[in-house]
Amino acid sequence: MEHEATIECWLTDMDGVLVREQEALPGAAELLEQWRRADLPYLVLTNNSIFTARDLSARLRHSGLIVPEDRIWTSALATSTFLSKQISGESNPSGTAYVVGEAGLTTALHEAGFIMTETNPDYVVVGETRNYSFEAITKAVRLINNGARFILTNPDATGPSPEGVLPATGAIAALITKATGRDPYVVGKPNPMMFRSALNHLGAHSMHTAMIGDRMDTDIVAGMEAGMHTVLVLSGVSSQASISQYPFRPDRVIDGVYELLEEPLNDLAEDSAG
Repeated sequence: MEHEATIECWLTDMDGVLVREQEALPGAAELLEQWRRADLPYLVLTNNSIFTARDLSARLRHSGLIVPEDRIWTSALATSTFLSKQISGESNPSGTAYVVGEAGLTTALHEAGFIMTETNPDYVVVGETRNYSFEAITKAVRLINNGARFILTNPDATGPSPEGVLPATGAIAALITKATGRDPYVVGKPNPMMFRSALNHLGAHSMHTAMIGDRMDTDIVAGMEAGMHTVLVLSGVSSQASISQYPFRPDRVIDGVYELLEEPLNDLAEDSAG
């Protein structure tokens, strides 16, 4: 906690940290306001590449959380930033891509200057979507076999839904890898690349930045490898018992983000006192 006094910038995961099933978690709105009042730079990170930052800002607003779109960093934005740097020294400065994904990813790539094409693209970029088609996956396989470089926004094998888990980006990538023999380069968490791109976006240094997350295998390990102070919350998928399964530890473990407030929430303080 002494180290947190020197934190000048915050990165935080979204699901399981600030919201759960579109409901704001205790202390989330107050923590965002605390950062705003203190003029602390922060970004809300998500591996989900389906939505644009503007879409996510609106969704969070419906949950009672005020997060401007320029304070949201998605795996789609991290991917477009990474690919922009990859093509900066090449003969075709605009770059071309065949995309399996939705608006969050195609918008980010368009804004980075990429041209979407099915003819000899530089990259095949696979992101999250609820509308995977056999035709699109087949096209991706053939383009990769013809020399396109294979990029994945995030490695998550499954995603949640009210009916149960859904196959996600990592599962589709496994199918493409099996068919092509080619492994993708994965930009999103747990690749520290996503955190470094977020830090660059803010102009911040890892030494004075903290990462808040609910997953040991993505948020905490990537934050640690990026050189940041790490805070694990137990309001998402991790439990106190599950921490011992990993050979590394977060710098701090808390029940929820309300523990990071300078002034504790009255109802939670009363519950603790009772």
